[in-house]
Amino acid sequence: MSFVYTAGAARVVFGSGTRQQLADEVRRLGRSRVMVVATPSMRDAAALGAMQVARFDGVAMHTPVAVTHDALGVLRASAADCIVSIGGGSATGLGKALSVRTGLPHIAVPTTYAGSEVTPVLGETDGGGKTTRSDPRIQPATVVYDVELTARLPVALSVTSGVNAIAHAVEALYSPDANPVTDDLAAQAIRRLAGALPRIAADPADLAARTDALTGAWLAGICLGTAGMGLHHKLCHALGGSFGLPHAEVHTVVLPHAMAFNAAAAPGAMRRVADALGARDAPTAMFDLIARLGGPVSLRDLGLAAADIPAVARAATSRQYPNPRPVTAPDVETLLRAAFTGERPAGPPPTPDLRWLTEQVVASFGGAPDPRARQLVTDLVRRLHEFVTDNDLAPGEWQYGIDFLTRTGQLCSDVRQEFVLLSDTLGVSSMVDVLSNSRTPDTTPSAVLGPFYVPGPPVQPPGADIAAGLPGTPLWTDVAVVDVDGKPVAGAVVDVWQSNDDGFYDVQLPDQDGPVLRARFHSDAEGRVRFWSILPSEYPIPDDGPVGQMLAATGRHQYRAPHLHFMISADGYRRLITQLFVAGGAYLDSDTVFGVKRELVVDFAPGRGAPPDGRDVAGWRTVTYTFRIAAA
Repeated sequence: MSFVYTAGAARVVFGSGTRQQLADEVRRLGRSRVMVVATPSMRDAAALGAMQVARFDGVAMHTPVAVTHDALGVLRASAADCIVSIGGGSATGLGKALSVRTGLPHIAVPTTYAGSEVTPVLGETDGGGKTTRSDPRIQPATVVYDVELTARLPVALSVTSGVNAIAHAVEALYSPDANPVTDDLAAQAIRRLAGALPRIAADPADLAARTDALTGAWLAGICLGTAGMGLHHKLCHALGGSFGLPHAEVHTVVLPHAMAFNAAAAPGAMRRVADALGARDAPTAMFDLIARLGGPVSLRDLGLAAADIPAVARAATSRQYPNPRPVTAPDVETLLRAAFTGERPAGPPPTPDLRWLTEQVVASFGGAPDPRARQLVTDLVRRLHEFVTDNDLAPGEWQYGIDFLTRTGQLCSDVRQEFVLLSDTLGVSSMVDVLSNSRTPDTTPSAVLGPFYVPGPPVQPPGADIAAGLPGTPLWTDVAVVDVDGKPVAGAVVDVWQSNDDGFYDVQLPDQDGPVLRARFHSDAEGRVRFWSILPSEYPIPDDGPVGQMLAATGRHQYRAPHLHFMISADGYRRLITQLFVAGGAYLDSDTVFGVKRELVVDFAPGRGAPPDGRDVAGWRTVTYTFRIAAA
């Protein structure tokens, strides 16, 4: 994987009531004379006091150059040394236009979900056309997000502005500049906005919903500023810049149709959008969301004439630009006519009702003599069938899954369990472990077995060194086994195993002569087990098989937090499988098998003086712990 990601340098202040910090932000830039550029409804929202020396509230959609010239006259006459814009995308755009022409710093206070405040992009109209340029100097120096200001936004404008923000994220997902950073930001932006807009429609004063929407708009704006836009934005610029249609409303109407146009050419992006929307088909789900929220769905209702459609198509295809599907004027005309009438995108054919097949398979297990086996297998069938239909599983995907499981099984042997590794990395092992351990709450928490346990390790006497001279920081382990009342359990069988200093287990090393860093001890009369080994380190799980390939393909790391394994058995007691994790070790919060439990993170402390057994060793560590096991 290789990509280039250029992050914007703007400072962001986010919260409720943050407009009260505007004066501090102006002073932080070393300025003291502010011209406020605001929409009329926000003309008095700046709270700058004597710092404000001028105000311009004649902002207009699409940032007409003529309006910018008027504002420049006010700016120069006031001798302002800083620009603060408060309002939607039009106010932000005018602030950008003034800043890039004068070199003055610009603080943007957005009150809608336009997102342009975090981009180095400026779109301007002049002579009936719209041009767009990008320059790092265009991006505001500071962005102040005040959730309270967005609560004033009417529901209708909240919907269209929010969908406008979603459009930035959607196009970022299939942009040629897309990368893992923008992909994750875009998916989160869509998820937050799509979840927040219905809540805002139900209660415009819901600040939690407003916070989610504003956060989503911020993330979508980052996508807009770092990934190139495609057909959707070109169409909207043509419709707005040349035909004067309202900006956010145009984005709202066009988005589902642009998505449908590109869907077949960008299936991965559409799957991510559908997942973020919680739907099967992204274009139809977007259209349905807009319609459900009362948003506009027709260009005709926005004032476009049918006779203008060919001209819009020509304007949108006059120059080549990146887009997943080749763009031609006839295809764009077809898209525009669907958006003109407000028809719902066709979407995929409906999934046939296959419940009859599921019930037939379930019934075939009705005669199973073991009730538990019957329950497990029939429940598995139902969930597998739901997975297939919910995800519209294609034959190629099914075959890949079969091949994946086949390769997983082929790698299993006496010294490697790839299926256990798969279970571990999917969190299934930890889930089974937690369910089992939760039934004995007074005992030491259990942990996953892992794929490298080997039955019948060599029996060692108390105080043995199971590292057998391998390099690493010497570790003295002193643990005790007691029952839930604290009574020592003598004669317990304690199996221990761990990786070496390089992160490998002995079974992974073909040149290793016999077992090492694994042993079996028996607890003494005090329930104690003591031995030497080396300090465990973090290590990667094997990446040469299907599980490693799965982690790489999904962007997950393959590392386990440093730990020692223990398996404790005693007559009359439940077996305990657990691990001790090194406090302060790497990956404690992101262990790739989800095996870390807070109670099992312990201090592997530096040793003081001579070791308990008098061994001559320097720089040693020690760990002590008491394991509590439950009666069977």
